[in-house]
Amino acid sequence: MPEYPDITIYIERLQHFIKDKPLKKIRLGTPFFLRTAIPPINSVEGLQVEDIERMGKRIIFAFEDDYFLILHLMISGRLHWQESGAKIPKKKGLAAMDFDKGSLLVTEVSTQKRASLHLVKDKKNLEKFDRKGLEVLNATLEEFNEAVTSESHTLKRTLTDPTILSGIGNAYSDEILHRAKLSPILLTRNITDEQVERLFKAAKEVLVEWTDRLRKEAGEGFPKRVTAFRKEMAVHGKYEQPCPDCGTAVQRIRYSTNETNYCPTCQTGGKLLADRALSRLLKTDWPRTLDELDGLYGS
Repeated sequence: MPEYPDITIYIERLQHFIKDKPLKKIRLGTPFFLRTAIPPINSVEGLQVEDIERMGKRIIFAFEDDYFLILHLMISGRLHWQESGAKIPKKKGLAAMDFDKGSLLVTEVSTQKRASLHLVKDKKNLEKFDRKGLEVLNATLEEFNEAVTSESHTLKRTLTDPTILSGIGNAYSDEILHRAKLSPILLTRNITDEQVERLFKAAKEVLVEWTDRLRKEAGEGFPKRVTAFRKEMAVHGKYEQPCPDCGTAVQRIRYSTNETNYCPTCQTGGKLLADRALSRLLKTDWPRTLDELDGLYGS
């Protein structure tokens, strides 16, 4: 799922290409992508794009006359800047927004079409989509501390909960926790002031560093490789690869369609966190430490 760094760069490049430009036409590749019927989608055709903003992981297109298009790319949605009038791809194409000098295509490479588009009139209706999570880069340590300790959850859930913190998802939460040297399953009710400070510092560093990295990668063009898995990442998507800090094999917790990656040496004091699928299979044979893991897979 595109997260804060990816969404920020999308918005910066969209501001370059379409801000203050009129939308000529919006074309839908599938009617299911549009989740609202009133006002009708063609209400914004001919109107000028006054701004493009971020609301959590949503991209907001603010039009004149107080209209707002709300785009949520979910996990597999992506944006592409093409020549004006470009054809919507048959299988993965969701929509196209046509401007004088180009077309913005929305695609989704997934059998589960979860990306969504809403059109609303007036800011009061736009505010209904705001999950109210704290913007980490604009927050003080005190505000961050209050947010993450407001409920008792694991740090992984806290970082990815849009009602607590804004714009952080599965990939960057792994990177933040590794940078902070904290366990993904540490409960916020047990977190110390020193650990909160480390988490706050790591969150800001990771989000800023990756935003800068992606900005340089996009240059004057449009982002072409938006992915949650990058070779420069420390632990996310790096299962069984060496931790860049200590060399220990990165481990994972799998659940549903997601997984959490972590370094047991740097983050959990050598303790392996139970993988739900494998631990159900192995039951009491599930290794609890790195030594037991070496014994399980060693020669």
